Amino acid sequence: MRPYRRLLAGGLACVVISGALGSINPMLLRRGIDSMQPGGSVSTAWRVAAMMLGVSLAGGVFRFGMRQLLNALSRRVEYDLRNDLLQHLLTLDAAYFGRTRTGELMARLTNDLSAVRMAAGPAIMYLVNTTVGGLFALGFMLAIEPRLTALALLPMLPLPWVMIRLGRQIHERFEEVQEHFGAMTTRVQENLAGTRIVRAYRQEAAEERRWRALSEDYLERNLRLARLQALMNPTFALLGGAGTVIVLGAGGALVMRGTITVGDFVAFGMYLTMLVWPLIALGWVTNLFQRASASMERLEQVLDSMPQVTSPPEPRALPATTGGRTLEFRDVGFAYPTPPPLVPTTSEAISATMSRSTEPRVVLDVAHSKTIGTSGAATLEPRWVFRHVSFTVPAGATLGIVGATGSGKSALIDLITRTWDPTEGEILLDGVPIRTLSLDTLRRELGVVPQESVLFSDTIRSNLTYGTSDDAAVDWAADVAQLTETIRDFPGGFETILGERGINLSGGQKQRAALARALARRPSIVLLDDALSAVDTHTEAAILHGLREVLAGRTAIIASHRVTAIRDADQIIVLDGGRVVESGTHTTLLARRGRYWTLLARQQLEDEVEDGAPEADTPAVSG
Repeated sequence: MRPYRRLLAGGLACVVISGALGSINPMLLRRGIDSMQPGGSVSTAWRVAAMMLGVSLAGGVFRFGMRQLLNALSRRVEYDLRNDLLQHLLTLDAAYFGRTRTGELMARLTNDLSAVRMAAGPAIMYLVNTTVGGLFALGFMLAIEPRLTALALLPMLPLPWVMIRLGRQIHERFEEVQEHFGAMTTRVQENLAGTRIVRAYRQEAAEERRWRALSEDYLERNLRLARLQALMNPTFALLGGAGTVIVLGAGGALVMRGTITVGDFVAFGMYLTMLVWPLIALGWVTNLFQRASASMERLEQVLDSMPQVTSPPEPRALPATTGGRTLEFRDVGFAYPTPPPLVPTTSEAISATMSRSTEPRVVLDVAHSKTIGTSGAATLEPRWVFRHVSFTVPAGATLGIVGATGSGKSALIDLITRTWDPTEGEILLDGVPIRTLSLDTLRRELGVVPQESVLFSDTIRSNLTYGTSDDAAVDWAADVAQLTETIRDFPGGFETILGERGINLSGGQKQRAALARALARRPSIVLLDDALSAVDTHTEAAILHGLREVLAGRTAIIASHRVTAIRDADQIIVLDGGRVVESGTHTTLLARRGRYWTLLARQQLEDEVEDGAPEADTPAVSG
């Protein structure tokens, strides 16, 4: 709380002063009532009334300050915590996002943050306010009549036990509610992102049933929590009300005996009310703190997650250059990191509940295979994506990587960007192991076009200038990617606002936009991961022709399942079964009539079928 000390100190000072002022009025009223005797002075009553008015006005000013300062404190805590969460999320690697659902994170960034904010402001304000007010009230009650005070407090003895028991249950049930809210957010996010698939497969009714089941479960969990919360405040009020009944009987007897005056009795009753109200508010405050505690635990799970891929403490520097860089793989092998124990997530548990099935659910792990050891225990062994991959791409050269779907082309590109780190072996850039470079230094050298083109809901120009501010470079890159004419057809041109994830662009247009964005940075190394798979063959040929000039002097790696995309590369490697089975130029690989030749023959046959060519003998594969 160090950054908020001034706000907290000012707010708490206002709380104490307003509490002190609020406790003065009952004593003034006591004096006014006791002065109303036959033959008493009217001016005394007016004087007391004026003093009460002044105290009330002053108390109102400090109550305003209390709310202003402590609510500002809570908003600043929420603001800083939200920024810290997003900043930390941006440092986490692919392993974290591979096991954490987007909807779960969205729930923590919204609902959980709101619960923490309520504890950081309103809950603190009411807790301190009611505590200070209650202490002042208790002090004045003891000053008026200690024995009556003891009787009034007697029904409140079970209060600590009630608070602890109900508070623990509220904490547990609120955790369940928040986790289920995360599951609902995930379902909404998936349905909205996949709305085309839902409609295409006519699954609207099925998705509606799943959503209804989720909503009913969420409603039931909230009702369970609400029943507990509804029990808390009346319980506290009952305990306080029992004290009021005792005061009415015992206090009335003391007045009739002359032990205390009528003014004493009225003031005592007011102080008791001031003491009972904190008890009622304490139930609400306890609820807020328990909610915040459960939510803060969920937020800390995010903040405590540490990335596996990090910059070294003392990073090395790359030698200066104006062109491409030499890239080398030395006996590199890769298997996806071993996941944590496979326990069902909240969403999976809910899905199991919705299915109403008693059969066990099987969770498949595509990155690992399960084997039974000699002791009979199940162990996870890594399923290698590839092993013993070695090659060198000289500065300014182009490497083509070809292979069937699932052969490891994308994983190899991910290792260069350090989305993942190799399981064995090392990767070097100009002779420097990339693990010894800071992530910022490494990625500044790279222009990456991933297999799935991700665009943001912003203007086309903002998407293309992502990572650069050079508008001239953007216009040049758009020409290379054969995107300029397409953009001109849009009503707003480069200022056209794209939908979420670029939904108003075709697959090929998104790929060309992603290519232009990568080229606009003028990187030393260009990485294309099946970047033209959604582009027609004629546009692909035009783009590749433009790339030959653009990539001159730059190092490039082009991964594709289409041989036509990499045939002009200086060197080609063929991935199959997790290993490099062939390497060489397009001409030499064709001459060997091996795996590369087979891939090209198959693709030529598929192209002829797609083009509607008449049936004929399959032509021989040519260079």
